Amino acid sequence: MTQTLNIIGGGMAGSEAAWQAANAGVPVVIHEMRPKVATFAHRTGNLGEMVCSNSFRSDDHEQNAVGLLHWEMRAAGGLIMQMAQKHRLPAGGALAVDRDPFAESVTAALKSHPLITVSYDEITDLPDDGMWIVATGPLTSGTLAEAIRTETGAEALAFFDAIAPIVYADSINMDVAWMQSRYDKGETEDERTAYLNCPMTKDQYEAFIDALLEADKTEFKEGETAGYFDGCLPIEVMAERGRETLRFGPMKPVGLTNAHDPQNKAYAVVQLRRDNALGTLFNIVGFQTKMKYGAQKAVFKMIPGLEDAEFARLGGIHRNTFINSPTLLDDQMRLRSKPNVRFAGQITGVEGYVESAAMGLLAGRMAVAEMTGQTLAPVPDTTAMGALVTHITGGADAKTFQPMNVNFGLFPPLEGMKSGRRGRKERYKGYTDRAKVDWQNWLAQLSLDAA
Repeated sequence: MTQTLNIIGGGMAGSEAAWQAANAGVPVVIHEMRPKVATFAHRTGNLGEMVCSNSFRSDDHEQNAVGLLHWEMRAAGGLIMQMAQKHRLPAGGALAVDRDPFAESVTAALKSHPLITVSYDEITDLPDDGMWIVATGPLTSGTLAEAIRTETGAEALAFFDAIAPIVYADSINMDVAWMQSRYDKGETEDERTAYLNCPMTKDQYEAFIDALLEADKTEFKEGETAGYFDGCLPIEVMAERGRETLRFGPMKPVGLTNAHDPQNKAYAVVQLRRDNALGTLFNIVGFQTKMKYGAQKAVFKMIPGLEDAEFARLGGIHRNTFINSPTLLDDQMRLRSKPNVRFAGQITGVEGYVESAAMGLLAGRMAVAEMTGQTLAPVPDTTAMGALVTHITGGADAKTFQPMNVNFGLFPPLEGMKSGRRGRKERYKGYTDRAKVDWQNWLAQLSLDAA
């Protein structure tokens, strides 16, 4: 009888790990505590639910590291990329999805697979036997987090993460706002007009910054000292770093022309991205916040075009947990002190939906190889997958380890390539060409049946 792979957590990483293992012929049980045990950020019991942005970021697989990761996951038959493509929304060069149908499709695909069982229960300990993958993500339950701390003998690291608000489209004043992707990027008209833009004058921007800085904010509890992940900073924290920070960040006006007043350049622009296929919901891009709910409504209604905005969801902040993977995991993503347990996803210290799903993909394949007596060569660090897993299992400095998105800085240098900005385009293309060959060669070691 084939051994069963148990996966704790049905988010991006757990869902992808289950899909990879089941398609290799290994029975899988996904243990998901939701909806019986709720979290701060989740709304449903669906597998693969998106709790923050609805974007998987750039889909450019020749000039962008996360786009390359998309390509590698597609080449491996990844479920998350399949469903993202199925429920794709116009977003310029980014891969954004209709979040609810996406999660429903992920759930349906996993539940209909003959080798996958979903058990809605909370696992509170790290099991001593059997093959397990812990993919509980940043919102790991307190009891399981305590079990991990006890097992590893170290305090779990943590950072704070924030989510952005979502606005009803019919409450946005289109006499002020206009539709345009930055630099008109995109191959179709829908992609070139994927973002809704709200312009600000200098005076409006300065008043907005003042309001941000003065607004009531959620304070951390006594003893909470974790920092923020730089890729998801609350806008108030960015504003505190300098009055121009937002104008050179999520509110930058470059590449946009106001359709209502093309002769006048906006001093700053707030962008909103479509959040569902119907186009009835838009999320405010980059506007993660820790402001209290009343303050959010008051401050965000200062944005031209959003004076009468109605919110489907307000922003918020929550604590994310991750382990010090460089000291705790081996190169097969196994817990050194308990090698029948692998870790995958954001809890390992990768940041982002795509990175989390990618680590789930690798953990699933590594578990299959071990369970079926196969030997997998190390994932080449020349690939996006390999660069990430190398970073979290030993490439990073354990003393300063913090969550990391995939980026070309994690890749080994290319021989004979120019450094600096001038040679960047050629260098990035070289990284991706090399990665695609090496990834396909690595994939050939373990054959998975078509889903």
